[in-house]
Amino acid sequence: MRIIILIVFFLYNCSVDDNKTSKVDEYSKKGILLLGNGTEPSGIDPHIVTGVPEHKILLALLEGLVVFNPKDNGVLPGVASNWEISEDGLEYTFTFNKKARWTNGDNVLPSDFEYSWKRILSSELGAQYADMLYVIKNAENYHKGKLNNFSEVGVSSIGNKLKVVLENPTPYFLNILTHYATWPVHPDTVEKHGGMLSRSNQWTKIENFVGNGPFVLESWEINKSLKVKRNELYWGNSKNKINGIEFIPIDNELTQDRLFRSGGIHLANTVPTEKIKGYRENRPDVLFEHNYFGTYYYRINTTKYPLNNINFRKALSLSIDRELLIKSILKGNQIASYSFTPPNSQGYDPKTQLEFNPKKAKLFLDNSGYDIQSPPIELLYNTSEGHQKIAQAIQEMWKKYLGLNIVLTNVDWKVYLSRETQGEYDISRAGWIGDYPDPFTFLDMMVTDRGNNKTGWSSKEYDKFLKLASSKINNDSRYKLYEQAEKILIEELPIIPIYTYTRTYLLSQKVKNWQKNILDTNPYQFLSLE
Repeated sequence: MRIIILIVFFLYNCSVDDNKTSKVDEYSKKGILLLGNGTEPSGIDPHIVTGVPEHKILLALLEGLVVFNPKDNGVLPGVASNWEISEDGLEYTFTFNKKARWTNGDNVLPSDFEYSWKRILSSELGAQYADMLYVIKNAENYHKGKLNNFSEVGVSSIGNKLKVVLENPTPYFLNILTHYATWPVHPDTVEKHGGMLSRSNQWTKIENFVGNGPFVLESWEINKSLKVKRNELYWGNSKNKINGIEFIPIDNELTQDRLFRSGGIHLANTVPTEKIKGYRENRPDVLFEHNYFGTYYYRINTTKYPLNNINFRKALSLSIDRELLIKSILKGNQIASYSFTPPNSQGYDPKTQLEFNPKKAKLFLDNSGYDIQSPPIELLYNTSEGHQKIAQAIQEMWKKYLGLNIVLTNVDWKVYLSRETQGEYDISRAGWIGDYPDPFTFLDMMVTDRGNNKTGWSSKEYDKFLKLASSKINNDSRYKLYEQAEKILIEELPIIPIYTYTRTYLLSQKVKNWQKNILDTNPYQFLSLE
C-alpha cells in the first residue's frame, strides 16, 4: 500500500510540475523581459565601462543623440529629433526633442552633451573610450592636454541645437553616436555625488541614478540581478511595450541553459557547445545563429619578456590550429580569423593570412632565443566555460608544438578588466565587438596609446595609415589604407586573432520584433512580449 501511495504521490507531483506556469510565462504577461546577461557588470557609468554586459544594461537606462536601428544597422532619432549635415560633411547640427527628459523631470539639453563629452575627454577621468570622440575637431588635442580650453573643441550649444564640427568628413559619425561612450550623464547629479573627474563617483547608485533612457534603474543585487522599470517620462514611451527588464548575470553556460529550458529566462546569452547540434535538430525555433561583427583574439603584453620578441609572438600564432578549435570545441559556425577586422564588413575583405605551421613555429621559437625551461607564461581569461575550453586547447597546442609551459588563470570579470588595464598579464583572452559597422572601429583600437590597446605595442607606420584613412570619404580609398595597416598588425602580432564570432543564443518565442544584426543590438523599446 505504501508503495502505491508513493507512486500516486510521485505522479501527482509530476502532473503539477508539468502544468505549473513558468517564470517566463508569468513575466511575459506582466511585460517584463528576463535576460541572461553573461556576467556581473563592472559598473553602469557610460564613460568608464568598456564591456558588452554593461552595454546591454546602459541600452535601457540612457539614450544618445541617435538610436541604433536594429533592422538595417543605421540610426533613428533619439534625443535629437532631427539633424542637418553640411555639404562638406564637417558640421552636424542636431535639433533636440523638446519632450526628451531626465528621470528627475529635467529637460535633456544640448549643454548636457557638452558637459558629458568634456567629462569623457578629460584625461583625469581615465576613460578608455575617450578616443571614440577623436573624430571631433580638437577632441584628441584636448584629451592629450595639448590644449586646455574646451571651448576650442568642436562642440557647442546654440539654443535647442547642438553643433558638432569634425576633424575630417566621417561617413560613419552618426553610427559612432549609437555607442554608450557618447551618451550623456546628468551634470547636476554627477557634480553632487563626486564631480566630473571622479572615477569613484556615487551617481550610479540606485538612490542617486538619473538617466534619460526608456527605463529607470529599480534595483541591483550584486551577482543576482539588476532590474529596470519603464520610464514614464521617456519621450517615446507611447510605443514602448516592455514594462521592465531583469538582467541576470550567469557565467556558467550549463546553468544558463537549464534556466532557459525551465522557463526562467527569455534569453540565454550563450549555448553550451555540446548542445548546439541538439538545438539545431530539435528546437530550431529558439536557437538563433547569425553573423556578428566581432573577433575573438589573444592580447599580448609586448612590454614583457619573451612576448616583446616578434619571433616568439609568431611562434605562438603559427602553432594554433584554428580550424581544429572551431571544429572540435566551438561548433557554432565560427570562422577562423586571419585578420583583426572581420572580413566583408561593408565590403572590406583584408587579404592577410595566419597559417598553422608547427615546423615554422619551432623555427621562430628558436630564433627568439627563448629557453623553454624559463618560468611559466600566464594565460589570463575571465570566467567562462567557453574561454576555459579554448585556453586549455591552446595551452596543449603550445606545449605539444613548442614545449612551452603555460599556466592558465581564471578570474572574474572585474578582476580581469583591472588586470588588463594595469598591464598585469602576459597573454589574455580578449574579444572585440565593433562599436559601429566600419572597419575603423577595430583598427583604430590599436593606434599608439589608445585606451583599449592595452598591449604596449606601437607602430608609427600603422598610426600613419589610420590617420590618412580617417581623412578619406571614399570607401575604396579608406579600405586600401585600412588593409596596409592590417598587414602591419598581422605581421607584428601584438594581438593574435583566433576566430570571427557568430552569435549563438537561445530566445523565447514570446519575444517579438527581435532583429538579427551584426552588432547584436536590439533597443528594448522596439520589442514586445506575448
